Amino acid sequence: MRAYTAGDADVPLLEETIGENFERVVAQFPLHDALIEAAAVPGADARRWSYTKLNDDVDRLARALLALGIAKGERVGIWSPNCAEWTVLQYATAKIGAVLVNVNPSYRSHELEFVVKQNGMRMLVTAPSDRNSDYVGMARQALAGCPDLRELVFLPDFELDGLDAGVPLGEQEFTYAELLKRADAVGHSELKARMAGLDPHDPINLQYTSGTTGFPKGATLTHHNILNNGYSIGELLGYTDHDRVVIPVPFYHCFGMVIGNLNALSHGAATIIPGRGFTPAAALEAVQDFGGTALYGVPTMFIAELALPDFASYDLSTLRTGVMAGSLCPIEVMNRVISEMNMKDVAICYGMTETSPVSTMTRDGDTLQQRTETVGRTMPRLENKIVDPAGEVVERGEIGELCTRGYAVMQGYWNQPDKTAEAIDADGWMHTGDLARMDDGGYVVIEGRMKDTVIRGGENIYPREIEEYLYTHPSIQDVQVIGVPDARYGEELMACIILKPGAEPLDAAAVAEFCRGKLAHYKVPRYVDVRDSFPMTVSGKVRKVEMREEAVARLGL
Repeated sequence: MRAYTAGDADVPLLEETIGENFERVVAQFPLHDALIEAAAVPGADARRWSYTKLNDDVDRLARALLALGIAKGERVGIWSPNCAEWTVLQYATAKIGAVLVNVNPSYRSHELEFVVKQNGMRMLVTAPSDRNSDYVGMARQALAGCPDLRELVFLPDFELDGLDAGVPLGEQEFTYAELLKRADAVGHSELKARMAGLDPHDPINLQYTSGTTGFPKGATLTHHNILNNGYSIGELLGYTDHDRVVIPVPFYHCFGMVIGNLNALSHGAATIIPGRGFTPAAALEAVQDFGGTALYGVPTMFIAELALPDFASYDLSTLRTGVMAGSLCPIEVMNRVISEMNMKDVAICYGMTETSPVSTMTRDGDTLQQRTETVGRTMPRLENKIVDPAGEVVERGEIGELCTRGYAVMQGYWNQPDKTAEAIDADGWMHTGDLARMDDGGYVVIEGRMKDTVIRGGENIYPREIEEYLYTHPSIQDVQVIGVPDARYGEELMACIILKPGAEPLDAAAVAEFCRGKLAHYKVPRYVDVRDSFPMTVSGKVRKVEMREEAVARLGL
């Protein structure tokens, strides 16, 4: 039997924009909870939105964007940890047809400027500065250096009594509150006219994912891509308007904004934000305080929650389901999630940003083995196949490259037709770069990665990007970055370095200092191996597999 499966073709696809879908759900469940954000400081009240209130706030922001002249197709960036305004902007940009650009909150100045320039971003909405990131300073640096960027909007700091960012503003800068005042200049009829001119197949979202070149590529996703993928996941999870979904995973990634927001809000369910970033206690408190029926996370998040000293004190009786993604879950962890967290219907999802993101998923009723050793079966209205290097479909049980086709495949990489052609073949198949096999039941098992991607705690890290930066160090002659096993994050980074003759010695602390403020924290190598040479193939390629094996043995990992 060949390693090919097609999902249920009888499931209808939604032929509407995200804004149309949301307004239809609002009309069905006007007073139901749509969004709850846990208090940022102890003793404060949570912020709450009904579907009607959320739609009103979305419309107000959408009209404000129209008042500034944001056109259909223009790019509006969001650079912030999770907050309610992130969700409001997600839906407001969808209603006016602007392309929302997700910017990783961990980015530093040169990463931010690359993304802003690559897509010609018109506006950047940014979080207030905090102890981890000078968002305001780096955003202003981007404004000065990127000619297409015309407006900066500073989100409020709710840890300071709801005040907007307390910084003097330039003429191209707005607080979020000041931006909203612009809505008064635009009527609802103008917003409705804009919505009427949109098409479900218009691009609506850009998500940046690195490649082997080391430079991020913007996966271009449409209403049709991400709305249908989110809705399909919710259908398989059995979501209804009674579900309350706790989302501690980041919105800037498909996990948060598609598997989280679009999934829940297309079913009339409530979305619950436990905090700006993930902490295990906050996630469990949100389940307990707001009656969460579903909880999301990568396996390391669930491991951290289960490891809390007072884990048993949390009331998780309302939970029934959730989603794990990012990497396979160890069987003992899955056992505890099902038995101790009450998540008997928890699902494993697999995919990639370029497929909106989920292409395979486990189902209610799948065995524990299927939930821990596989990434499930093909999603409805999608196809998956596993091919050999010649592109021929292999037999089931054989390992090859996993390819996906169907409505979820991105339009392409923004302004990079050559990279798009490398990823999506002439028949519409997205080549994932992952090595996989398919069992007799159609379940997919991920065996490894064709490329050198390192997955640290659910974050995809591409060594070439880090290598390119480390090459700028005055003492480094050559560098190769590899992944080595780690009990907590799954993998950690090691920089293998050849120094220039006469250069001062380097250690992990010195490399970390060189990277500070330039690379996101999760891209900074934990280990440094200074060596005289790299193992090479006959054709002159570096043998990273051999380097990894050496590192594992030497470090006792």
